[in-house]
Amino acid sequence: MASTSSPSEALPHLQALDTTKPLESEEIESGYASASSSFSTASSTPSLPQITFTKPHLRYLNQQMEKMTPIERLRFSMRLFPNLYQTTAFGLTGLVTIDMLSKLAASDPTLPRVDGIFLDTLYHFRETHDLVARPDGVSTTAEFEAQYGAGLYETAEELYDWIAKVEPQQRAYAELNVAAVFTGRRRSQGGERDKIPILEIDDERGIVKINPLLDWSFAQVKAYITEHDVPYNVLLDQGYKSVGDWHST
Repeated sequence: MASTSSPSEALPHLQALDTTKPLESEEIESGYASASSSFSTASSTPSLPQITFTKPHLRYLNQQMEKMTPIERLRFSMRLFPNLYQTTAFGLTGLVTIDMLSKLAASDPTLPRVDGIFLDTLYHFRETHDLVARPDGVSTTAEFEAQYGAGLYETAEELYDWIAKVEPQQRAYAELNVAAVFTGRRRSQGGERDKIPILEIDDERGIVKINPLLDWSFAQVKAYITEHDVPYNVLLDQGYKSVGDWHST
């Protein structure tokens, strides 16, 4: 939702170039909102840090970052955003980001650390775990099914998504005080992603999403993995193009 919080309430508050005029509510593209589900309750809403951008500033930052290489975008974001994390399911693009972040950390120890968030739904492939937040209160697939029933992803898909994905993500963001995240989304993946910007406001989750490799093709991602000998999910060599839960991949 839109926010008109004062600079002292926002973290960080990035203002438009003309600061002599009061900000109109429609010029704000920011704010806090929790991840959504029909199973969400007010008591489950996390308290996240609020980041406020004006639309002109967001456009300006995106224009400048379009000129950067992915690793330059990572470095710039690490300097700009507090409470910055990477969300990943260990797909190829995410692994490229992890490798670039490790190289940046090694070359410049003054850069803020970026930790990763991996949501273990308990239904990932074993090969995914070989690369490595579980649903609250359970630590194995057997425990999950004993508590919620077998095949919940078939009988109540939205409830499954809430228990295994949305709630753990909300909890992680709240516990870690997440303000911004790196994602592995790329324009070449098609659909709604073909026009995504580098920086975008996720009002649903109340965070800034950063897509540092959005203009790379799959061939570029795979070439980087090969050139830099980055460990990756061996299922990709068996014909899988993306790897999520085994029951829906």
